[in-house]
Amino acid sequence: MAIATLNPTTGVVEKTFEPHSPEQVEQILERARLANAAMRATTFAQRREWMHRAADLMDADLEHLAALAATEMGKTIGTAKYEVTKSANGMRHYADHAEEYLADETPVEASAVGASAARVVFQPIGTVLAVMPWNYPFWQVIRFAAPALMAGNTGLLKHASSVPQVAIYLGELFERAGFPSGAFQTLLIEGAAASKLIDDRRIAAVTLTGSVGAGAAVAEAAGRNIKKSVLELGGTDVFVVAPSADIAKSAQFGANSRTQNSGQSCICAKRFYVHEDIYDEWFAAFLAAMEATVPGDPFDPATSFGPMATESVRAEAHELVVDAIAKGVTVHTGGQLPDGPGWFYPATVLTGVTPDMRIYREECFGPVACVYKVSSLDEAIALSNDSEFGLAASVWSSDAAELDRLQRELEFGAVFANGNTASFFGLPFGGVKDSGYGRELGRFGIREFVNAKTVWTA
Repeated sequence: MAIATLNPTTGVVEKTFEPHSPEQVEQILERARLANAAMRATTFAQRREWMHRAADLMDADLEHLAALAATEMGKTIGTAKYEVTKSANGMRHYADHAEEYLADETPVEASAVGASAARVVFQPIGTVLAVMPWNYPFWQVIRFAAPALMAGNTGLLKHASSVPQVAIYLGELFERAGFPSGAFQTLLIEGAAASKLIDDRRIAAVTLTGSVGAGAAVAEAAGRNIKKSVLELGGTDVFVVAPSADIAKSAQFGANSRTQNSGQSCICAKRFYVHEDIYDEWFAAFLAAMEATVPGDPFDPATSFGPMATESVRAEAHELVVDAIAKGVTVHTGGQLPDGPGWFYPATVLTGVTPDMRIYREECFGPVACVYKVSSLDEAIALSNDSEFGLAASVWSSDAAELDRLQRELEFGAVFANGNTASFFGLPFGGVKDSGYGRELGRFGIREFVNAKTVWTA
């Protein structure tokens, strides 16, 4: 089966690529194995220089890379440029902070453990396989690759089959920057083939961002092989609005969150819980903002958001809306497949969502908002936590006590107050429950794929 660039704006296949053969995959694995020794022999200073060079290369290629993202998955040209720049800056962050994050530690006095000296050192574990999604085709990869390489590991990328040109670029980037040959490579293979690679002894660990089903398959394979895994599996993230919130700001931010990246973001708001005291005013402002957000050509700077990445992703989102309509939901705007080419979907607002509707519990990866009226903070917290997912939440209030309670009691990997959820270089990113386990970014992220070794001397 060919791996292809299928333009989501036009529905036209623009370029095809043959998957790597079993013989080519074997060559790639062997190159990675040989590169491990070369990477272990490098210093932080050397890796820092190479990582900065890789970031500079991405900056130099900004226009080309943004066009790739717009062509392969429909990201608007402005947000694509932002993502490329963020990726380059993320590499610089790890180049400059990896040595600090992985510095030797002395957690106890040596005498307390009967030693003359005792410390913990952090060492690379080998080749890490990354199975990455299409929605942030550069950033999702870089936030794994930069810490893994700066820790001295090697990486293999199995990217989404719908973004092959991005995958090929990233597979060549680090060697262009000076890293040892084979330190980071792309595998053009199908998802099922990637799961089988976990059985190979040359793979030390695996990280995946994707669906719960894909995560379960990877976790099963990793567990069977006694290998470390990190999983980020999405979520049905919440947006809680208390009576004291800034109504205009929170409504606009809510619409921005739900439509960013055409709603194809793990951490964008999907469930909105609004207190009854301000519900009518807030909902009117939110609906107006959603109605003003219209999809269009991702290369047009005036476009709010582009098409959805694939026909199947759009179909899955629409199926959830159709199911809800059949069971009595109220559609205030959107909710219909538009005519014409491409995988466009309108900003959609639903109320009256009930537990018998699939969208009540399932993640809708599209610009579809489910809005609920709540009578108290207790109800908002209970409904927010009544989910199999727990990735991120955004809470809005001008009451410090309310914000403190929400941030403590919501069962998510991150809770943002009076701002939209996001990922930051220096803060851990990840979820709980079906949203996965392990962390990316910051000190926590770089330590996921190292050996924390105790070094004890009598």
